[in-house]
Amino acid sequence: MAKLYLMRHGQTLFNVLKRKQGWCDSPLTEAGIAQAREAGRWFAEHGVTFDHAYSSTSERAVDTLELVLAEGGQADLPYERVRGLKEWNFGTFEGLTEDVNPPLPYGDFYVPFGGEGEMAFRERLVTTITDLMRRPGHEYVLMASHGAAVAQFLRAQGPEAEQRLRGDGRRIGNCGITVYDFDAATGRFEALELINPNE
Repeated sequence: MAKLYLMRHGQTLFNVLKRKQGWCDSPLTEAGIAQAREAGRWFAEHGVTFDHAYSSTSERAVDTLELVLAEGGQADLPYERVRGLKEWNFGTFEGLTEDVNPPLPYGDFYVPFGGEGEMAFRERLVTTITDLMRRPGHEYVLMASHGAAVAQFLRAQGPEAEQRLRGDGRRIGNCGITVYDFDAATGRFEALELINPNE
């Protein structure tokens, strides 16, 4: 059984400014850098090492992954940037303040504005992550992605999985890590836990 550690990036400038950040990007703040280093220390302290690592192509995720690997003692581990791990595309709402958000759930709200529908976004993540985990020799895998991406992948595993990890109202904080078992034979994931190393 393989293990997937799917994590959100550290705090960014747009997080602080409360701006929508999907396919647009902004840099990690000093706090975000510290959060990524703390996540790396968490992996090191718990004896977790990776044979493969992947990141969204967004720089905030790439920078997070590099900091985590360096702090965890695996700075030399090669990694791959993967478009399919990118955040939800909010179309022309990118970069706007979060007070323009529609009520949840967003559904297909962003589609007329050049963005993604919720189910299309979810399917992109499931397909991408499953295809990566099915590659040979993937036993302990780290993927750096985004808040909505991590949440949508968890929702794709069903309400029981989401209830198990977030039933007490826990949020997926910056550098929050969701842990899964993966069965390559069936292509199924089992959600195990949500870790927020910075709490």
